[in-house]
Amino acid sequence: MGESRLSQLSETLIGSEIVKLGAEIKERIKAGEKIYNFTVGDFDPQIFPIPQLLEDEIVEAYRSKFTNYPAAEGNLDLRESLSQYIKNQQNLDYSTTEILVASGGRPLIYSLFRAVVDKGDKVIYGVPSWNNNHYSHFVESNRVEIEARYENHFMLTAEDLKPHIKGASLISLCSPQNPTGTTFSKEELSAICDLVIEENNSRKPGEKKLYVMYDQMYWRLTYGNIEHHNPVSLCPAMKDYTIFIDAISKVFAATGVRVGWAMGPQNVITKMKTMLTHFGAWAPMAEQKAVAKFLLQTSDIEQYLSHFKSEIEKRLVSIYNGIQDLRKEGFAVNAIEPQAAIYLTIQFDLVNKKTKDGQVLNTQSDITKYLLNNAGLAIVPFSAFGAPATSSWYRLSVGTCKKEGIGEMFEKLRLALVELV
Repeated sequence: MGESRLSQLSETLIGSEIVKLGAEIKERIKAGEKIYNFTVGDFDPQIFPIPQLLEDEIVEAYRSKFTNYPAAEGNLDLRESLSQYIKNQQNLDYSTTEILVASGGRPLIYSLFRAVVDKGDKVIYGVPSWNNNHYSHFVESNRVEIEARYENHFMLTAEDLKPHIKGASLISLCSPQNPTGTTFSKEELSAICDLVIEENNSRKPGEKKLYVMYDQMYWRLTYGNIEHHNPVSLCPAMKDYTIFIDAISKVFAATGVRVGWAMGPQNVITKMKTMLTHFGAWAPMAEQKAVAKFLLQTSDIEQYLSHFKSEIEKRLVSIYNGIQDLRKEGFAVNAIEPQAAIYLTIQFDLVNKKTKDGQVLNTQSDITKYLLNNAGLAIVPFSAFGAPATSSWYRLSVGTCKKEGIGEMFEKLRLALVELV
């Protein structure tokens, strides 16, 4: 007897390609293979532990018996700390009623999609990008996927958006961006804001507005002369239409601690909160208590970030330089200079190359497998983030990277490339 059909959503929804790939890599490592795993946007806590003060506050919160339900919108003391933290760090004014806390960014993103998008509404986002395709599928939206280009560091431009913006309900933006590790320039983000304001001003009273989801999960992890920009600071009128998504997950290497927050117009935040009361994806009480105290310790935070950012940047720059050295040797590889986050955008343009035993690498998928099997290099193709299957670009994540293994990885990679003709 065959399996019975389930809902249309469950029958058509696919799981996370990145999680699936990461699990396969872990199994191969467990079986004894030497693999340089740059797939998952996570951290090895032995290399990148969370701040000691945050850890201490979490332990103390549990010992103080903070183990009951938190407030549905997030504990007041945490929202007060967030309001102050945001004011201190970004000079943004958000009251406690304009802030919503949840267990990381995902439930906030999902509740935002649910709050502003009806079935058939237009949702616009660029590819490659993280999970927009899945959230759009959840709400049965009319998806407008815009392929971002290398020339723009794979960030959307106002010119890209302009033909599609009429009648849209949501634009999903992320900067610094996962998977690219690149950022919006001040000029480009300002131009996008102007488009949104113009579109909303053209809508009739009572008509749904166009909102922007601005995922800034990595905003404190910028390198060199790169500055993080946000819609509301650049264009104060955007405060009525912008919902920020943020968390401790990446900036404090605390992916498993599960404390995230959204900031935005009170009417939208209130509807998102109502949804969270039903599916209950709250950040744990003890972690909320700990983060409420931790975020006010500015000197500890700056000290932690100084070291943390330096270590991430060293790895990104080292790998970027290694790729550029291979490029100078004539290999069909490339990389975008590190800007932010924990990711490096790299290219392996090797379609139609032949292996030493005569096998032709006909597709980008063949190349991904070749790099894994012959160089032990595990990276995520941009196709896993919605880009075309023919894209030759990849995300490389350094959250589990040991500096001493980078040279060895490049030795194996170079040998694997030399063998291709």
